[in-house]
Amino acid sequence: MAETSGVQAAVDIPADKAEILARPLEERDDIVVCENVHKWFDDFCAVRDVSMRVKRGEVVVIFGPSGSGKSTFIRMINRLEEHQQGRIVIDGIEMTNDVRNLDAIRREVGMVFQQFNLFPHITVLGNITLAPQRVRHLPRSEAEALAMRLLERVGIPEQAQKYPAELSGGQQQRVAIARALAMQPQIMLFDEPTSALDPEMIKEVLDAMRELAATGMTMLCVTHEMGFAREVADRMAFFDEGALVELGPPDQIFNNPQEDRTKLFLDQIL
Repeated sequence: MAETSGVQAAVDIPADKAEILARPLEERDDIVVCENVHKWFDDFCAVRDVSMRVKRGEVVVIFGPSGSGKSTFIRMINRLEEHQQGRIVIDGIEMTNDVRNLDAIRREVGMVFQQFNLFPHITVLGNITLAPQRVRHLPRSEAEALAMRLLERVGIPEQAQKYPAELSGGQQQRVAIARALAMQPQIMLFDEPTSALDPEMIKEVLDAMRELAATGMTMLCVTHEMGFAREVADRMAFFDEGALVELGPPDQIFNNPQEDRTKLFLDQIL
């Protein structure tokens, strides 16, 4: 992979991820299972009867119009929103009200939001090392070494001692990615990670996400960046009015959508 926007060029793929990537997608096990999932806000059904399975090491791009339930759906995968009907299983653990299950799931799932949600009074290094020390009980020296490796990975090791306000939006979002990766998750969720960025900063964040996808990380990405989706996604999921309308590989979605609603949406945005 060519070096772009300061993101490290060499892709370091862990042995377990390399073994997964060597297998065809259809032969991998399911790491995310959603069956007939519903979510209501009072009388409004935000997510209706969604069923989806995501393979280990798969990249799924979720897209659709505003208010279609995309963000609500992925927020249910780490229980930032509670599903009220149906079944969600993450890496073999069913999502229930059992706190032990929720804690186990959240250790497996990292999330990057539209807004960076960094602690403004803590340095970049401190933002990244906080959770590994407090939740995974890593010694400070190990947490800091891990944080520096991750900052190298997203291309901004020189920013370690700065505060978030001293960084550009793109740099802050890359810190947010490094912070999520510091918990060593099996799954990464991205909720429109470039929507709050100036256009010139979008590419550097997408480059970091491309590099992460190349390492075999399972990723669910809510985004309108169709070029990224075409290049990186294994499958794309089109949502509308809370429902999963169409799910398929990028070639099908872009060149031969099966649903009229998918075709209409793409005609409007491409």
